[in-house]
Amino acid sequence: MNDMHATLDSTRKMAAEALDRASASMKDLRSGMSERASAAQRYMGDYARTSSRYVTEHPMKSALIAAAVGAAVAGLIIALRHREDRDTWF
Repeated sequence: MNDMHATLDSTRKMAAEALDRASASMKDLRSGMSERASAAQRYMGDYARTSSRYVTEHPMKSALIAAAVGAAVAGLIIALRHREDRDTWF
């Protein structure tokens, strides 16, 4: 009976240690993710400010770029739809 209690105590101790290690790992992961999220937010803020400044300084060029990108996306969507329609014929 004592062997059984010793085994249970040992198992509980090992489980508690495993949970402690898992908890510490999760705290480290959360901290790392928080730092990465902050860095990404700073990067996106810099990108947004740079983009806004470019649009303010070059409004016509920005409008033409936006129109070209819009036309390219629309062309891609039309091409993909046309391809899907052609695939259903056969």
